[in-house]
Amino acid sequence: MIPFPNINPIIVSIGPISIHWYSLAYIFGIIFGWLHASSLAAQFNIPISKKQLEDFIAYAIVGIIIGGRLGYITLYDPAKYLAHPIEILKTYEGGMSFHGGFLGLVIAAMIYCPKHKIEFLTFADLMAMVAPIGIFLGRLANFVNAELYGRVTNVSWGVIFPGSDGLPRHPSQLYEALLEGMLLFFIMHLNQRVLLKKGIASGIFLIFYSIFRIFAEYFREPDVQLGFLFGGCTMGQLLSLPMLLVGVILFIPNFQRGNKG
Repeated sequence: MIPFPNINPIIVSIGPISIHWYSLAYIFGIIFGWLHASSLAAQFNIPISKKQLEDFIAYAIVGIIIGGRLGYITLYDPAKYLAHPIEILKTYEGGMSFHGGFLGLVIAAMIYCPKHKIEFLTFADLMAMVAPIGIFLGRLANFVNAELYGRVTNVSWGVIFPGSDGLPRHPSQLYEALLEGMLLFFIMHLNQRVLLKKGIASGIFLIFYSIFRIFAEYFREPDVQLGFLFGGCTMGQLLSLPMLLVGVILFIPNFQRGNKG
């Protein structure tokens, strides 16, 4: 058993203003993603400028926050937020759906790209290459917040999370940080030239994220208000299935077309 590290979710408080690790994870995820996307675009002569990527940051922030929050509220805990609507604003306490945030980011890109005459799938491929950075930081923030922890376990690295039942549990947030963050980033960059074939990078990201998320959910405690759903599946697993299907639809035809070219 590993004791939970004594990390305050709040970095610093100045009067009524508090800075949370959770908020910083989003901020740095977007900043690092922008820097890396700019580097990749320049390296492979992708017709998207650093300025265009910078301008998209505002769209990305709005899309991720609104999509992630609405996704969590509607899919995971609608009763709570209907009873206490002021809680909707407390995003710094967690309660963000990755799948909702992902959809919000996609919608933001669909709005942004036509305005700036950017080919959407090319832009999506670039976002797919850098997305694991934000996922990694976000999962670390989940761990610091002691939220979304794993199921009860007897493994030697089990963690007793504050606010839980006092039993050792899988640090599933760290599993996801390693799988959906570090390992997925490595897979996406095994051959960066996939950026030259539209749709392949997006397909790879969707396929492997979905597989890793479905696997990690077997170690993660389902949200108490939802529990297990159809056939013992969790909400995270069910929401990952459409992503997996879209990933396959994107990858296979574009991969075949790339090979013929």
